[in-house]
Amino acid sequence: MEPLSTTRSRQTSVLSLVVIVSSLGYFVDIYDLLLFTIIRIRSLNDLGITGDAQQTVGLSLLNFQMVGLLVGGILWGILGDKRGRLSVLFGSILLYSVGNIGNGLIHGPHVIFWYKFFRLIVGLGLAGELGAGVTLVSELLPADKRGYGTTIVASVGILGAVAAYFVAQIIPSWRVCYFVGGGLGLLLLILRVGVLESGMYKAIQHQPISKGNYLAFFTNANRFFRYLTVILLGLPAWYVVGILIAFSDGFAKTLQIQGTPDPGKAVMISYTILTLGGLACGYLSQLLKSRKKALYIFYIICFLAVVAYFRAYHVSLGTFYLICGLLGLGVGFWSVFVTVAAEQFGTNLRATAAITAPNYARGALPLITLLYHFLEKQVFQSNMLGAFWTGVICIGVAFLSALWLKETYGKDLNFVEKI
Repeated sequence: MEPLSTTRSRQTSVLSLVVIVSSLGYFVDIYDLLLFTIIRIRSLNDLGITGDAQQTVGLSLLNFQMVGLLVGGILWGILGDKRGRLSVLFGSILLYSVGNIGNGLIHGPHVIFWYKFFRLIVGLGLAGELGAGVTLVSELLPADKRGYGTTIVASVGILGAVAAYFVAQIIPSWRVCYFVGGGLGLLLLILRVGVLESGMYKAIQHQPISKGNYLAFFTNANRFFRYLTVILLGLPAWYVVGILIAFSDGFAKTLQIQGTPDPGKAVMISYTILTLGGLACGYLSQLLKSRKKALYIFYIICFLAVVAYFRAYHVSLGTFYLICGLLGLGVGFWSVFVTVAAEQFGTNLRATAAITAPNYARGALPLITLLYHFLEKQVFQSNMLGAFWTGVICIGVAFLSALWLKETYGKDLNFVEKI
């Protein structure tokens, strides 16, 4: 790593325009990401897809979106380091706004093909939003305040899931729900006109420095393990959201909960509390002056919430929803996770790392699901034990990864990776 001499940013306010706009961008990102899950069945029924075909088509649509997220993460990350952070903020939101409007317009004999196509486009667009915003905020705010800024971005943005739930409840037309997401994105483009580019990035923009070289993560052992461990920090989040919350109705049946939970409501409750957890974890990292200590504490909270979830036999529906909220609190480490992803790497690779890491953590869900099914069928012959030990492994791996990483609180980000 090589230090640089560059002009310090004049941005000092945690509530500066870049923080507000980045927060709103992630808000729309999460709205679009969760909206599909909430209105999937409604849209497929309207398109004439019923019975067993509904699950097959729904999974295929989700896979197209996931491919978009993974591929888009790499493309936007490279672009963010080669062309600037603002290029990603504008390009990504324009792409997923167009994709959502396209989802609302699909008709005709090849309607499922176009549904898949536009979910792919949406995935490509969504991939760049969070990482680019966190990178820009990290580089524009002073070292002693950037944790607050990135926490606001990651935490407030999570409320997009809550908005998606209520919009879907209020608006009966799934097409209009997609139009709302696309319209919000296009409106946000107007706000982004006043956002400034990072001074750190501008200092190296025209220098003969290798920027956005994705292969550089794999050509140096230290850099590779930094990258891998950063990604692994986020595993528990998608275990909780993608398995425990998404399939809460199935687990509730095994637990003999007094009532049938609505997975959409479980998502809304967990994401609402996740926002509070994110703010708490980010504030704690500033108070303790340690990203790692905050991660340790919230991994423990997450583990305790998982234990409570699997011990919730015969509880009331309200208590079960409360436990889903506790799971959301534990996943509040997400705000510090994305901050660490930006702080670990130099300016010439920072956007690539910060954009790809959250998307790889999201993209790990199929692998987590495979682990769950393996433990369920081959080891324990029990869905409850399989799911529980999947969580233990995910949280354990994340905890060990945090132990390995170097502390980044207050770190001077004015350096580049020597490639």
